[in-house]
Amino acid sequence: WRGEVDKYTWVDTGSSFLPSDMLAAFLFAQLENIEAVQSKRKHIWNQYYERLKPLGNKGLIKLPVLLPYATNNANMFYIICKSYSQRQDLISYLKKFGIGTAFHYHSLHKSDFCKDEYNGKSLPNSDSFSNKLLRLPFYYDLKNEEIVYITNVMNDYFVKYN
Repeated sequence: WRGEVDKYTWVDTGSSFLPSDMLAAFLFAQLENIEAVQSKRKHIWNQYYERLKPLGNKGLIKLPVLLPYATNNANMFYIICKSYSQRQDLISYLKKFGIGTAFHYHSLHKSDFCKDEYNGKSLPNSDSFSNKLLRLPFYYDLKNEEIVYITNVMNDYFVKYN
């Protein structure tokens, strides 16, 4: 109307991702320390990986795979359970010990957003990851002792129930 972009009228799918000034300042401070932050996050990721590798080697879970051409941004740490029921049992077991976990991915083709567009094609990998992936606690201040505790409880679960 005044030669400005209309930011508030929906014209297509999408969103506006403009951060607030406070959020931008917080992000800037983190970016100034990116090397230290990433180093710490990679350390946490590696601790999980090494401590859970025996479960992966026994075929009880699947661990993340880093391909030779890829890098690890240490955004999260997850495992792939053998089944939906195993994942749900493990979530409940860990919760008894004060460990909060989360599943992560929902199949997009099953969402309300896509239900009218989805052609019905089978997407077994999407559904499999949606049903079996489990995110473990992962944040910058996670301490080694906490990782040891979490992974010990996980090991106890697999000793008792497998």
